Amino acid sequence: MSLEENKAIILRLMEAFNMRNTALLDELVAPNFVEHILKLQGRESIKQVETMFHTGFPDFHGTGEGIIAEGDKVWIRVNYTGTHKGDYLGTAPTGKKS
Repeated sequence: MSLEENKAIILRLMEAFNMRNTALLDELVAPNFVEHILKLQGRESIKQVETMFHTGFPDFHGTGEGIIAEGDKVWIRVNYTGTHKGDYLGTAPTGKKS
């Protein structure tokens, strides 16, 4: 795949996350997917994280602010926002928006 195709996949992945479209994750995420910051591996792990964030922050939304691709790797800078209205990692809702 070209660098532009790889970038487009990541942007669609972010869109799927924002829209809570876990079915699209099956199309976009490789079975051997690895995310190095949160140490996620595979499709189910990313679905679990999506559910966790949207449970704690129902209006959770990511906005891409920069994207770089090189070889078969893509890095994206994302600004996430959301209001803490549900349980998140055992923390009671605060109602705070960040």
